[in-house]
Amino acid sequence: MDGDDWCGPGGVTVVPRRTVPGRRRIDDDPPTVPLVGLRPPGVDEPPRPRRRPARHAGVLVLLLGLIAVAASGDLGRPATPAPPPIAAPAPSPAVREVDPAAAAREATAAIDRLVTGDSVGHVSVAARNLTTGQSFGYAPDTPIATASVVKLNILQTLLLQSQDAGRQPSTGARELAELMITQSDNDAASSLWEDVGGIPAIDAANDRLGPRDTHLDDHWGSTTTPASDQLALLTALAGPSPLDPASRAYARDLMTRVADDQRWGVSAAADPGTSTALKNGWTPDAAADGRWVVGSVGSVTVGGDTVLLAALTEHQPDKTTGIQLVEALSQAAARAVARPPARATSG
Repeated sequence: MDGDDWCGPGGVTVVPRRTVPGRRRIDDDPPTVPLVGLRPPGVDEPPRPRRRPARHAGVLVLLLGLIAVAASGDLGRPATPAPPPIAAPAPSPAVREVDPAAAAREATAAIDRLVTGDSVGHVSVAARNLTTGQSFGYAPDTPIATASVVKLNILQTLLLQSQDAGRQPSTGARELAELMITQSDNDAASSLWEDVGGIPAIDAANDRLGPRDTHLDDHWGSTTTPASDQLALLTALAGPSPLDPASRAYARDLMTRVADDQRWGVSAAADPGTSTALKNGWTPDAAADGRWVVGSVGSVTVGGDTVLLAALTEHQPDKTTGIQLVEALSQAAARAVARPPARATSG
């Protein structure tokens, strides 16, 4: 396992207040028709002006009212309450427009603030949102020492060779692959390096998988690579590529099962509670006065989208500082390609 040597993974519906229809006031008592008093027999009343008895007027009014109601067709029908007012449509949620150029500028400025001192010129960062296609890079083509990040490249070479031979990797090769990725076991990596054919075999695989500037020396531990090449390898695991679906699924599964103490790096940019597939690398570099190489590559979920990330560093004073820088770089790069969340506005 990695120790001091080469190692690695890591839209308010406005609801109207209900209007209770106004109740028509219905008089409890009908209009009273005055009675005409009877006079005693033999007693004459003084003559009075002739007029229509009041009861005739009341009857007439009643008849006219009935005629009007019948004409309107509402006889015997209860009054229909007025409908409630129609609510205005609820305002739609406002979604911020994505400005890729502005997002990239913000991320670049953030990384500029992070990369200081001996780290200047010794970082390479790349990100791609597979849902939107938006990409970001900060010195994405600068070659950086890989440490154990290269073990992912060895695994992909093994899987591609097995496909070409029309078979699954042997049981022994699968056991070594699991140790190499989930535990970052160096001996397993060295064995598979030899089994696949070393530099010529990995170079040939990379010609098909996409990397163009990854340089291998006499040992896998001497590999240098830019973040753009690592993004190419991650893309080959994410979608249609020379690797078939079974091979891609196998590699991603191993990358989600790394040891607990190796779950740092690009995972810092992931949505809480989501699964991350990653491979990390870390080692002191004897050629740089013992300064550390620390890197992380993988696939994370950001705002519900799948984002590929590669953050590589070298010349770090120690492993802990390197991990902190890699995680901050990963978060800045992820923000550059993430879709802003919807923001609801009140009406």
